[in-house]
Amino acid sequence: MQNEKIFSEVSEKEITRAIVNSFSQMLSQFAESDVIVIGGGPSGLVTGREIAKAGYKVLIIERNNYLGGGFWIGGYLMNKITVRAPGQEMLEELGVKCEEVAPGLFVADGPWACSALINSACQAGAKILNMTSFDDVVLREKRVAGVVINWTPVAFLPRELTCVDPIALEAKVVVDATGHDAVVVKKLEDRGLLKAGAFGAMWVELSEDLVVEHTGEIYPGLVVVGMAVSTTFSLPRMGPTFGAMLLSGKKGAEVALNILKG
Repeated sequence: MQNEKIFSEVSEKEITRAIVNSFSQMLSQFAESDVIVIGGGPSGLVTGREIAKAGYKVLIIERNNYLGGGFWIGGYLMNKITVRAPGQEMLEELGVKCEEVAPGLFVADGPWACSALINSACQAGAKILNMTSFDDVVLREKRVAGVVINWTPVAFLPRELTCVDPIALEAKVVVDATGHDAVVVKKLEDRGLLKAGAFGAMWVELSEDLVVEHTGEIYPGLVVVGMAVSTTFSLPRMGPTFGAMLLSGKKGAEVALNILKG
């Protein structure tokens, strides 16, 4: 007796075409974006969401196969995250439960908070390229005008097989949300266009305020957010507390929107 069909009938070639055509269409559409965010951690997701909500084309590029950075696993492989007031307000707006465990200190589930941020960015219209690594910047008349990217696995191929040319994407604004690595900032430093530092020792109470305070445009067309700010300005690190990541992302979006509006 033949089993009753549950799913619609499709062939393997149709599945392949659906993936290839849909991805190619997205990549072609976002070869020119209003804003490209390098790094899909909490600050990058917030930045991308806020700009996309304002109606602009936003592409988030992440070198890993997952998004969220340290949001997934918190500190020491314990998937709870802490946020200090008023950072918890942004998570609560997304429906994430935050429990106050000390005056002004809240704890939340990392996977829940991370998933909520990803969902909100996608709902706002931001598109995502994961498993994609930043390689270089596009410069036009002393202004960052885009990025050069390649597949992440290319970096791990044997040397004799690594002649895989990257591609370039254009944007009006690029955001460095790459955490302590600050890879976009470092690329400009390599070219002598600006001077960056290295993040300092941990000092949570001081570092969070300073990261938000220093968030902004550091070179024409380049905005720095999150822990990339800490590296760029040699600020103290903050460890597994994320309020400044959220607020820095929001401030970075405001800076980028002001640039877009001229």
